[in-house]
Amino acid sequence: RPLRLMPMLSPTYSPPRETLMKLITFTESSRTRIGLLQGEQVVDLSQVAPTLPDDMLTLLQSGAAAMTEAAKHRQGPTHFAVADVVIEAPIKRPPKILAIGLNYRAHAEESNMEIPKYPVVFTKQATAANGPYAPIHSPSETNMLDYEGELGIVIGKTCRRVSKADANQVIAGFCVLNDVSVREWQFLATPPQFTMGKSWDTHNPFGPAIVTPDEVDPHNLMLRTFVNGEMRQETNTDDLIFNCYDIIEFLSTAFTLEPGDVIATGTPSGVGAAMQPQGTLQIGDTVKVEIEGLGFIENDVITEPDTAKIQ
Repeated sequence: RPLRLMPMLSPTYSPPRETLMKLITFTESSRTRIGLLQGEQVVDLSQVAPTLPDDMLTLLQSGAAAMTEAAKHRQGPTHFAVADVVIEAPIKRPPKILAIGLNYRAHAEESNMEIPKYPVVFTKQATAANGPYAPIHSPSETNMLDYEGELGIVIGKTCRRVSKADANQVIAGFCVLNDVSVREWQFLATPPQFTMGKSWDTHNPFGPAIVTPDEVDPHNLMLRTFVNGEMRQETNTDDLIFNCYDIIEFLSTAFTLEPGDVIATGTPSGVGAAMQPQGTLQIGDTVKVEIEGLGFIENDVITEPDTAKIQ
């Protein structure tokens, strides 16, 4: 599928170009490794920078020198067409997946809830991580499976008590994310089960790339979500109640953020559960989330296979 990762930035935003990168994890010939995306082509970092790690989490943990080395090849020769590889989740198992609820003004209004004074924080389990084009499983326990198109932040440095002014220094990049939700467990259970409702396996597709922050103004991006081609969500990230830097400052007050942590910044209005009649996901649906400058993710909804196992 074409990735359409052409940057669309604020006219007042002038990023430095020395480390511009779109980092991906991809599989080719049954081997998974990391690379750089150049339009519809892939640079295989294992070929041009063999001293670098071959997985994204280790690359991020390796610090600025490793990122600088990777960036040297951003304009280098390519090795594969996107059509000939499988683009995987950028980080197979993020250390933490943190998420912010009720973080767009229009979404708070459609939910008939007051604008929060502080970020509403919950977690998704790391096993929810899923590829940008892999299927989403619909379990038998739900008739209210829902989508939430979101801007994702990937942390690049170990940090604690980061000020808002310094928050941009700890961001490795941004990505597209779908905070898939089982609404019965999230809202209707007694008591409500936010973690359970948000953490089913496959319910955090993200990617397709980690786009380094020098290429993106995260607070002026158009976000759109489509179900079977019908646009359900459309907003600019300037409607965020708490922006990316507010979120990092708030989260890092309580606990250490680590390289590879993924933060879902919240969803705008237009979720299926708020529609009249409800427009939650059905088996056979296709959900696409796109953010300008970051590309898109697109996932089919399928019946959850028999995944019961003990190892």
